Amino acid sequence: MLHPFFSTLIRQPHLLVDHLAGYAELIRDEASEAGADFFGRVIAWVMVAVCAVVFLILSGVALMLAMVTSPFHWALVAVPLTVLVLMIVALLRARKPSISSHFAEVRAQVDRDAQALRSAT
Repeated sequence: MLHPFFSTLIRQPHLLVDHLAGYAELIRDEASEAGADFFGRVIAWVMVAVCAVVFLILSGVALMLAMVTSPFHWALVAVPLTVLVLMIVALLRARKPSISSHFAEVRAQVDRDAQALRSAT
């Protein structure tokens, strides 16, 4: 006597193919979402690095200009401060925790399939 899984597999192999195609689509969707999240974080960290370098350069230039000009101008503070604000926004985006754990739906589907196989025994 064969296990119900194997007897169904022998009689209707297209069901397994359809099920595996569903898994492939689910994994593709989850991988796409994980890749987009990873790519967004990489872009945010690159923005943090670029903004930090630009902030340091602009701050140094503003400091040198402040030393040689007699009336202090507000733009010497505003320009580097703008880049600092952009850097902080990019840093907050880069460090934001992920909303969902990746491949959670795939794990849940595998668990449901395993439970269905156990109950068919």
